[in-house]
Amino acid sequence: MFQKFIINQDGVLKFGHVYLHRDLLGYEEQCPYGGGLWKTDEMRGAILLYGRSFDFGTPDFNHVHRIEWTGVGGKPATLFYLPNWPDENPAIPVYAK
Repeated sequence: MFQKFIINQDGVLKFGHVYLHRDLLGYEEQCPYGGGLWKTDEMRGAILLYGRSFDFGTPDFNHVHRIEWTGVGGKPATLFYLPNWPDENPAIPVYAK
């Protein structure tokens, strides 16, 4: 299993431990806003988002309206997107709008 995330058609950012990004989709759900991988950064108390989904493309965080925390243990944390992974600069904050 891999730590992956998607952004569904309703702007919900969903996390999980799955083999494929599509395994995060519910019935009749779509993923038009991409996805990627995530990992926990214990030192910062944050979750780092990086990479892209081969099935759904690069994440577009401008469409995030809600964050579903159950896939990361149910506890909200600071989110950073790392567009140049493994280089952690820049680390762009991600918020629900």
